[in-house]
Amino acid sequence: MLHLTVNIKHKCILAMLYSCGLRRSELINMKLEDIDSQRMLVKIRKGKGNNDRYVQLANPSLELLKIYFKEYRPIEWLFEGKPGVSYSAESVVKVVKQASARAGIRKRVTPHVLRHSFATHHLEQGTDLRYIQEFFGHKNSKTIERYTHVSQANLNNFRIPIDGLL
Repeated sequence: MLHLTVNIKHKCILAMLYSCGLRRSELINMKLEDIDSQRMLVKIRKGKGNNDRYVQLANPSLELLKIYFKEYRPIEWLFEGKPGVSYSAESVVKVVKQASARAGIRKRVTPHVLRHSFATHHLEQGTDLRYIQEFFGHKNSKTIERYTHVSQANLNNFRIPIDGLL
């Protein structure tokens, strides 16, 4: 989806949703000062449950944002529809759907699917579920378990305890 997206604003939207595991509302409510490129952090203001948190900013996302800033020169919001006006939730959905169509993905893809993918890919790479829970800003571990499904990579590594005994 990212490789087939030419519009730099749209590419940044996709990159931020996925690389930061953001909700759509968190993305469109992000302000310019929420990007801390020195510490490589993004401040999420009033996420679900009205809680603030920080998430890591990936180097590739920062590089895309630099290009985007130079071209679009946002005033207040990280992503603006019109100058000084936050990008709409519907526009974010359109960006994701158009990118998934260009990529030939037949399944329904929404901004929240990118959040699920973030969690799943971290699990497949061996990230502890507690870190993902903290990154997502969930207080209850049951909540994060709903975001993730058992990946095939984890199933392949699942061993029944009796295997080593006989």
